Amino acid sequence: MKVLIVGGGGREHAIAMCAAKSPRVEKIYCAPGNAGIGQIAECVPIGAMEFDRLAAFAKENGIDFTIVGMDDPLVGGIVDVFEAAGLKVFGPRKNAAILEGSKAFSKDLMKKYKIPTAAYETFDDPKEAVAYLEQAKMPIVLKADGLALGKGVLICGTLEEAKAGVKEIMEDKKFGEAGSRIVIEEFMSGREVSVLSFVDGKTIRAMASAQDHKRAKDGDQGLNTGGMGTFSPSPFYTAEVDEFCRKHIYQATVDAMAAEGRPFTGVIFFGLMLTEDGPKVLEYNARFGDPEAQVVLPRMKNDMIEVMEACVEGRLDEIDLQFEDNAAVCVVLASDGYPVSYEKGFEIRGLERFDGKDGYYCFHAGTALKDGKVVTNGGRVLGVTAKGADLKEARTNAYKATEWVDFDNKYMRGDIGKAIDEA
Repeated sequence: MKVLIVGGGGREHAIAMCAAKSPRVEKIYCAPGNAGIGQIAECVPIGAMEFDRLAAFAKENGIDFTIVGMDDPLVGGIVDVFEAAGLKVFGPRKNAAILEGSKAFSKDLMKKYKIPTAAYETFDDPKEAVAYLEQAKMPIVLKADGLALGKGVLICGTLEEAKAGVKEIMEDKKFGEAGSRIVIEEFMSGREVSVLSFVDGKTIRAMASAQDHKRAKDGDQGLNTGGMGTFSPSPFYTAEVDEFCRKHIYQATVDAMAAEGRPFTGVIFFGLMLTEDGPKVLEYNARFGDPEAQVVLPRMKNDMIEVMEACVEGRLDEIDLQFEDNAAVCVVLASDGYPVSYEKGFEIRGLERFDGKDGYYCFHAGTALKDGKVVTNGGRVLGVTAKGADLKEARTNAYKATEWVDFDNKYMRGDIGKAIDEA
């Protein structure tokens, strides 16, 4: 079987690693890929949003199965283009990917089908948004409606901050057209948990839980990023929480999408807040999280390709999804200055230390090959992941492994998984 993966970050590296484990896979291509992915797949210089070129490549090269890793192409309708060309592809169609593509849509869906979430209002006019804020309780959360690389969320402690946030999102267009509409919702407090799940339109199979660290600096003091590290499983995601979510959130969401004529096939990422009033949905994503995939997929026992095929063929109910009884922690090595401004092109040293080391992984996020050397090529450069018998051992192993690699401008948080100590 020939597989094509669309994307070029740490998530896609983790997907490629899992695909390579399948005995049925003989060849992997990745478009556009990166230096790390290039060690296990043939990288193709086609952008993730070049749907027609990607579909043509898939046909010309006899691709049997395509996996779309990124949100932009999914929301843009890449699955529809591939299906129209008679190609087998894993991911939601455009009308289902709106679950991530529009926060207003997802909030309205939750309200209509009584799926627990924060109270909210949606605005197209910045003046109306400000008028609403003047009567609202602080702190409050502002969300750009569209895709913003995981950064279009502002938590505002005061009315002044909130007004400035509306200007930033809707008038200054900090997140581009994603900020043409804004969702204002109540601030929820509690533990955050991420749960990825496979879906075939009617059946859902939840994966192991995880927890991301979104802020750039220790103690969550910095700006929002695409994710600075993560761990799995979450000690706060108890059997009771799981039971509640399966009944009132997971299956309810799949059923709601089907009822709306938007059956969802692919991966739904549930961002949850464990509040005093029970679990509530913070956000949905229509694909694997990044860096959540880097700690969840290495723990999965199943052949990932078999599970994905079952999703596409509508027989996920036949799959018994299983995960190892252990833990994993991922620490992101970033370029200092991320997510604002940073330099690129520095040589990365020590990558060979990961070769063949069981339970240790170095997922490339922003890397490139230059004159035969692997160099930094993004804000998030590497995701160093390690397994352990439990979370504390996995955390110790992951931070030990971060010392194996080095590059100029290397930056990382020193407190990934610190919440483990409070469990």
